[in-house]
Amino acid sequence: MELLTIGAFAKASRLSPKALRLYDELDLLPPARVDPDTGYRYYALAQLERARLVAWLRRLGMPLAEIRTVCALDAADAAREIRAYWARVEAETAVRRDLAAFLVEELTGESRGRHTTMLELRYAARSDRGHVRPANQDTVYAGRRLLAVADGCGPAGAPASQAAVAALRFLDEREEPATGSVLNLLEEAVRGANEAVRDLARAAGGGGEESGTTLTALLWTGSRLALVHIGDSRAYLLRDGGLFRITHDHSVVQSLIDEGRLSPEEAESHPQRALLLKALGTSGAPSVPDLRVREARDGDRYLVCSDGLTRVVPDALIKELLAAGSDPEAVVRSLIGAANAAGGPDNVSCAVADVVGSARISAVVG
Repeated sequence: MELLTIGAFAKASRLSPKALRLYDELDLLPPARVDPDTGYRYYALAQLERARLVAWLRRLGMPLAEIRTVCALDAADAAREIRAYWARVEAETAVRRDLAAFLVEELTGESRGRHTTMLELRYAARSDRGHVRPANQDTVYAGRRLLAVADGCGPAGAPASQAAVAALRFLDEREEPATGSVLNLLEEAVRGANEAVRDLARAAGGGGEESGTTLTALLWTGSRLALVHIGDSRAYLLRDGGLFRITHDHSVVQSLIDEGRLSPEEAESHPQRALLLKALGTSGAPSVPDLRVREARDGDRYLVCSDGLTRVVPDALIKELLAAGSDPEAVVRSLIGAANAAGGPDNVSCAVADVVGSARISAVVG
């Protein structure tokens, strides 16, 4: 067996001797031989392929623990793991990209110069038990600045969803927050919601069954909507005839779709479709919500809903119903009616808000 010195192996693999010593300590890339007298490391030519893979994965930014897993797999499975890792990176980067754009606009004052038209919300919300569930564990709220939906689960699911929405309702009652501080306000409110839900879950017990809740909310700041999202409730935007989903499900099934391991069609009947990767109140480290700020336009229509709607009503029909009604209350009723017409297997909650100019609001109200 031909052996290379650590220096020669480092040059061939494009890994530094320091990195090779670290990977040896972590048992990720142990040398083929260590001189018992000098402690000098020697590597086999056959180890170059693995070393180069480690080098490329480090350049990709993959953590060492995941690299160890990838290196233990055959080529096909390793490729799937790399694809899955990069899908997660892209999803996280998209959130950070939006936050970076928001911060640049705030610091340069670009956004303040663009917004001269006064915009307001016209809104409606409704929740329904459905035809199958014995109780309603959803909570929905719509106000002049806040839309929120929470979908509880477990023994304390109903009070958990109520507590989550209640933790945000003060934002609707206070003076309009400055755009620059709105994300901090939402983050703090969600932190309080998580603690409240955990307290309820501990008090409820449940014989090992966890209680928790999703939370998806939009907070109006006068020209923008700040989004906070955790779980698999959703938010949609209807703009210029197109429907856009503006949240990403934190679910096992969605992660499998992102990683290319499952098609959207297969996901509809997957046995773990209700299993969440993130929720408020669950054990372990507190889940980090998605936080974004979106520009609002006159004529936009927003929908925030629980998965009792989206599991049984396809996006095409949601778009049709959102576009058909002129009044948010009528639209909410039609959406819930569609979910119940499809069997109503779950609680269903919807909040719909139209972004309209102040003059249009006055005309409607007057």
